[in-house]
Amino acid sequence: MSIIVSDLTKIYGAQKALDGISFEVKPGEILGFLGPNGAGKSTTMKILTGYLPQHSGSASICGYDVNTQSMEARKRIGYLPELNPLYTDMYIKEYLLFSAGLLGLTGEAANTAVETMIQKTGLTPERKKQIAQLSKGYKQRVGLAAAMLHNPEVLILDEPTSGLDPNQVVEIRNLIKEIGKDKTVLFSTHIMQEVEAMCTRVIIINKGKIVANDAIENLQKKLNKTFILTIEFKDEINESLIQSLAPLVQTEKNGKLYKIKAQSDLREAIAKLAQQNNWLILSMQLEESSLEEVFQSLTQ
Repeated sequence: MSIIVSDLTKIYGAQKALDGISFEVKPGEILGFLGPNGAGKSTTMKILTGYLPQHSGSASICGYDVNTQSMEARKRIGYLPELNPLYTDMYIKEYLLFSAGLLGLTGEAANTAVETMIQKTGLTPERKKQIAQLSKGYKQRVGLAAAMLHNPEVLILDEPTSGLDPNQVVEIRNLIKEIGKDKTVLFSTHIMQEVEAMCTRVIIINKGKIVANDAIENLQKKLNKTFILTIEFKDEINESLIQSLAPLVQTEKNGKLYKIKAQSDLREAIAKLAQQNNWLILSMQLEESSLEEVFQSLTQ
């Protein structure tokens, strides 16, 4: 495992910011780390990156304990905090060369790493600009480039698209997806569309405890206590036949459009019923719970 967290606890005064959380992130996985403000996301990331000590439990990066083998763990991490710490009076290449030096890269190795990251993060059109002249989207790209100069195995990104406009969000999202093909990525966000677009698995944390750790589709299925089918028929139908298919079936009609609520998925049964009664179905759609609904259900 690239990231292993076991029974991690962090206390601020009388408040438990983290209350014995445990999870793992596999190599090559992009994991969405979700939770309301104050849930413990940033605290977890700061512990993983060596910025904060935990009170109990353990965490490791690529097999190295973040406390007892801190330097070895940090060498394998690229970290972009929520507040991107850039020196805005520096030029892009100047700043990246400076960052490369802090990471132990010098000479030709530093130049090669900087040129590679400028190209990979799409900074080439802006490369001669001072960081202060850049849009927030390009500043985020500079932060990502700096985080990846040493080719880390693990990327930890705290709200990487916070404050960006929709076009910039798409650009950074695509960049993270591309990067995530050969790295382990743990990122936090409040934008559910990002998670649905990039992740196969999410962790939801609330009040310092993990309340969900599963694939998105599994979380949606668990919440789907009611199945809602929207069906358009070509002609009028006998609603009572649909209501007789299962207990507690409800139908709502709007012209020839029907909304059918049931405790089970009735698509196959309705298709058979339509065939038996010569009903022509023009469209049929099953509504699923969105990740936003799952999030609200688990954190409210």
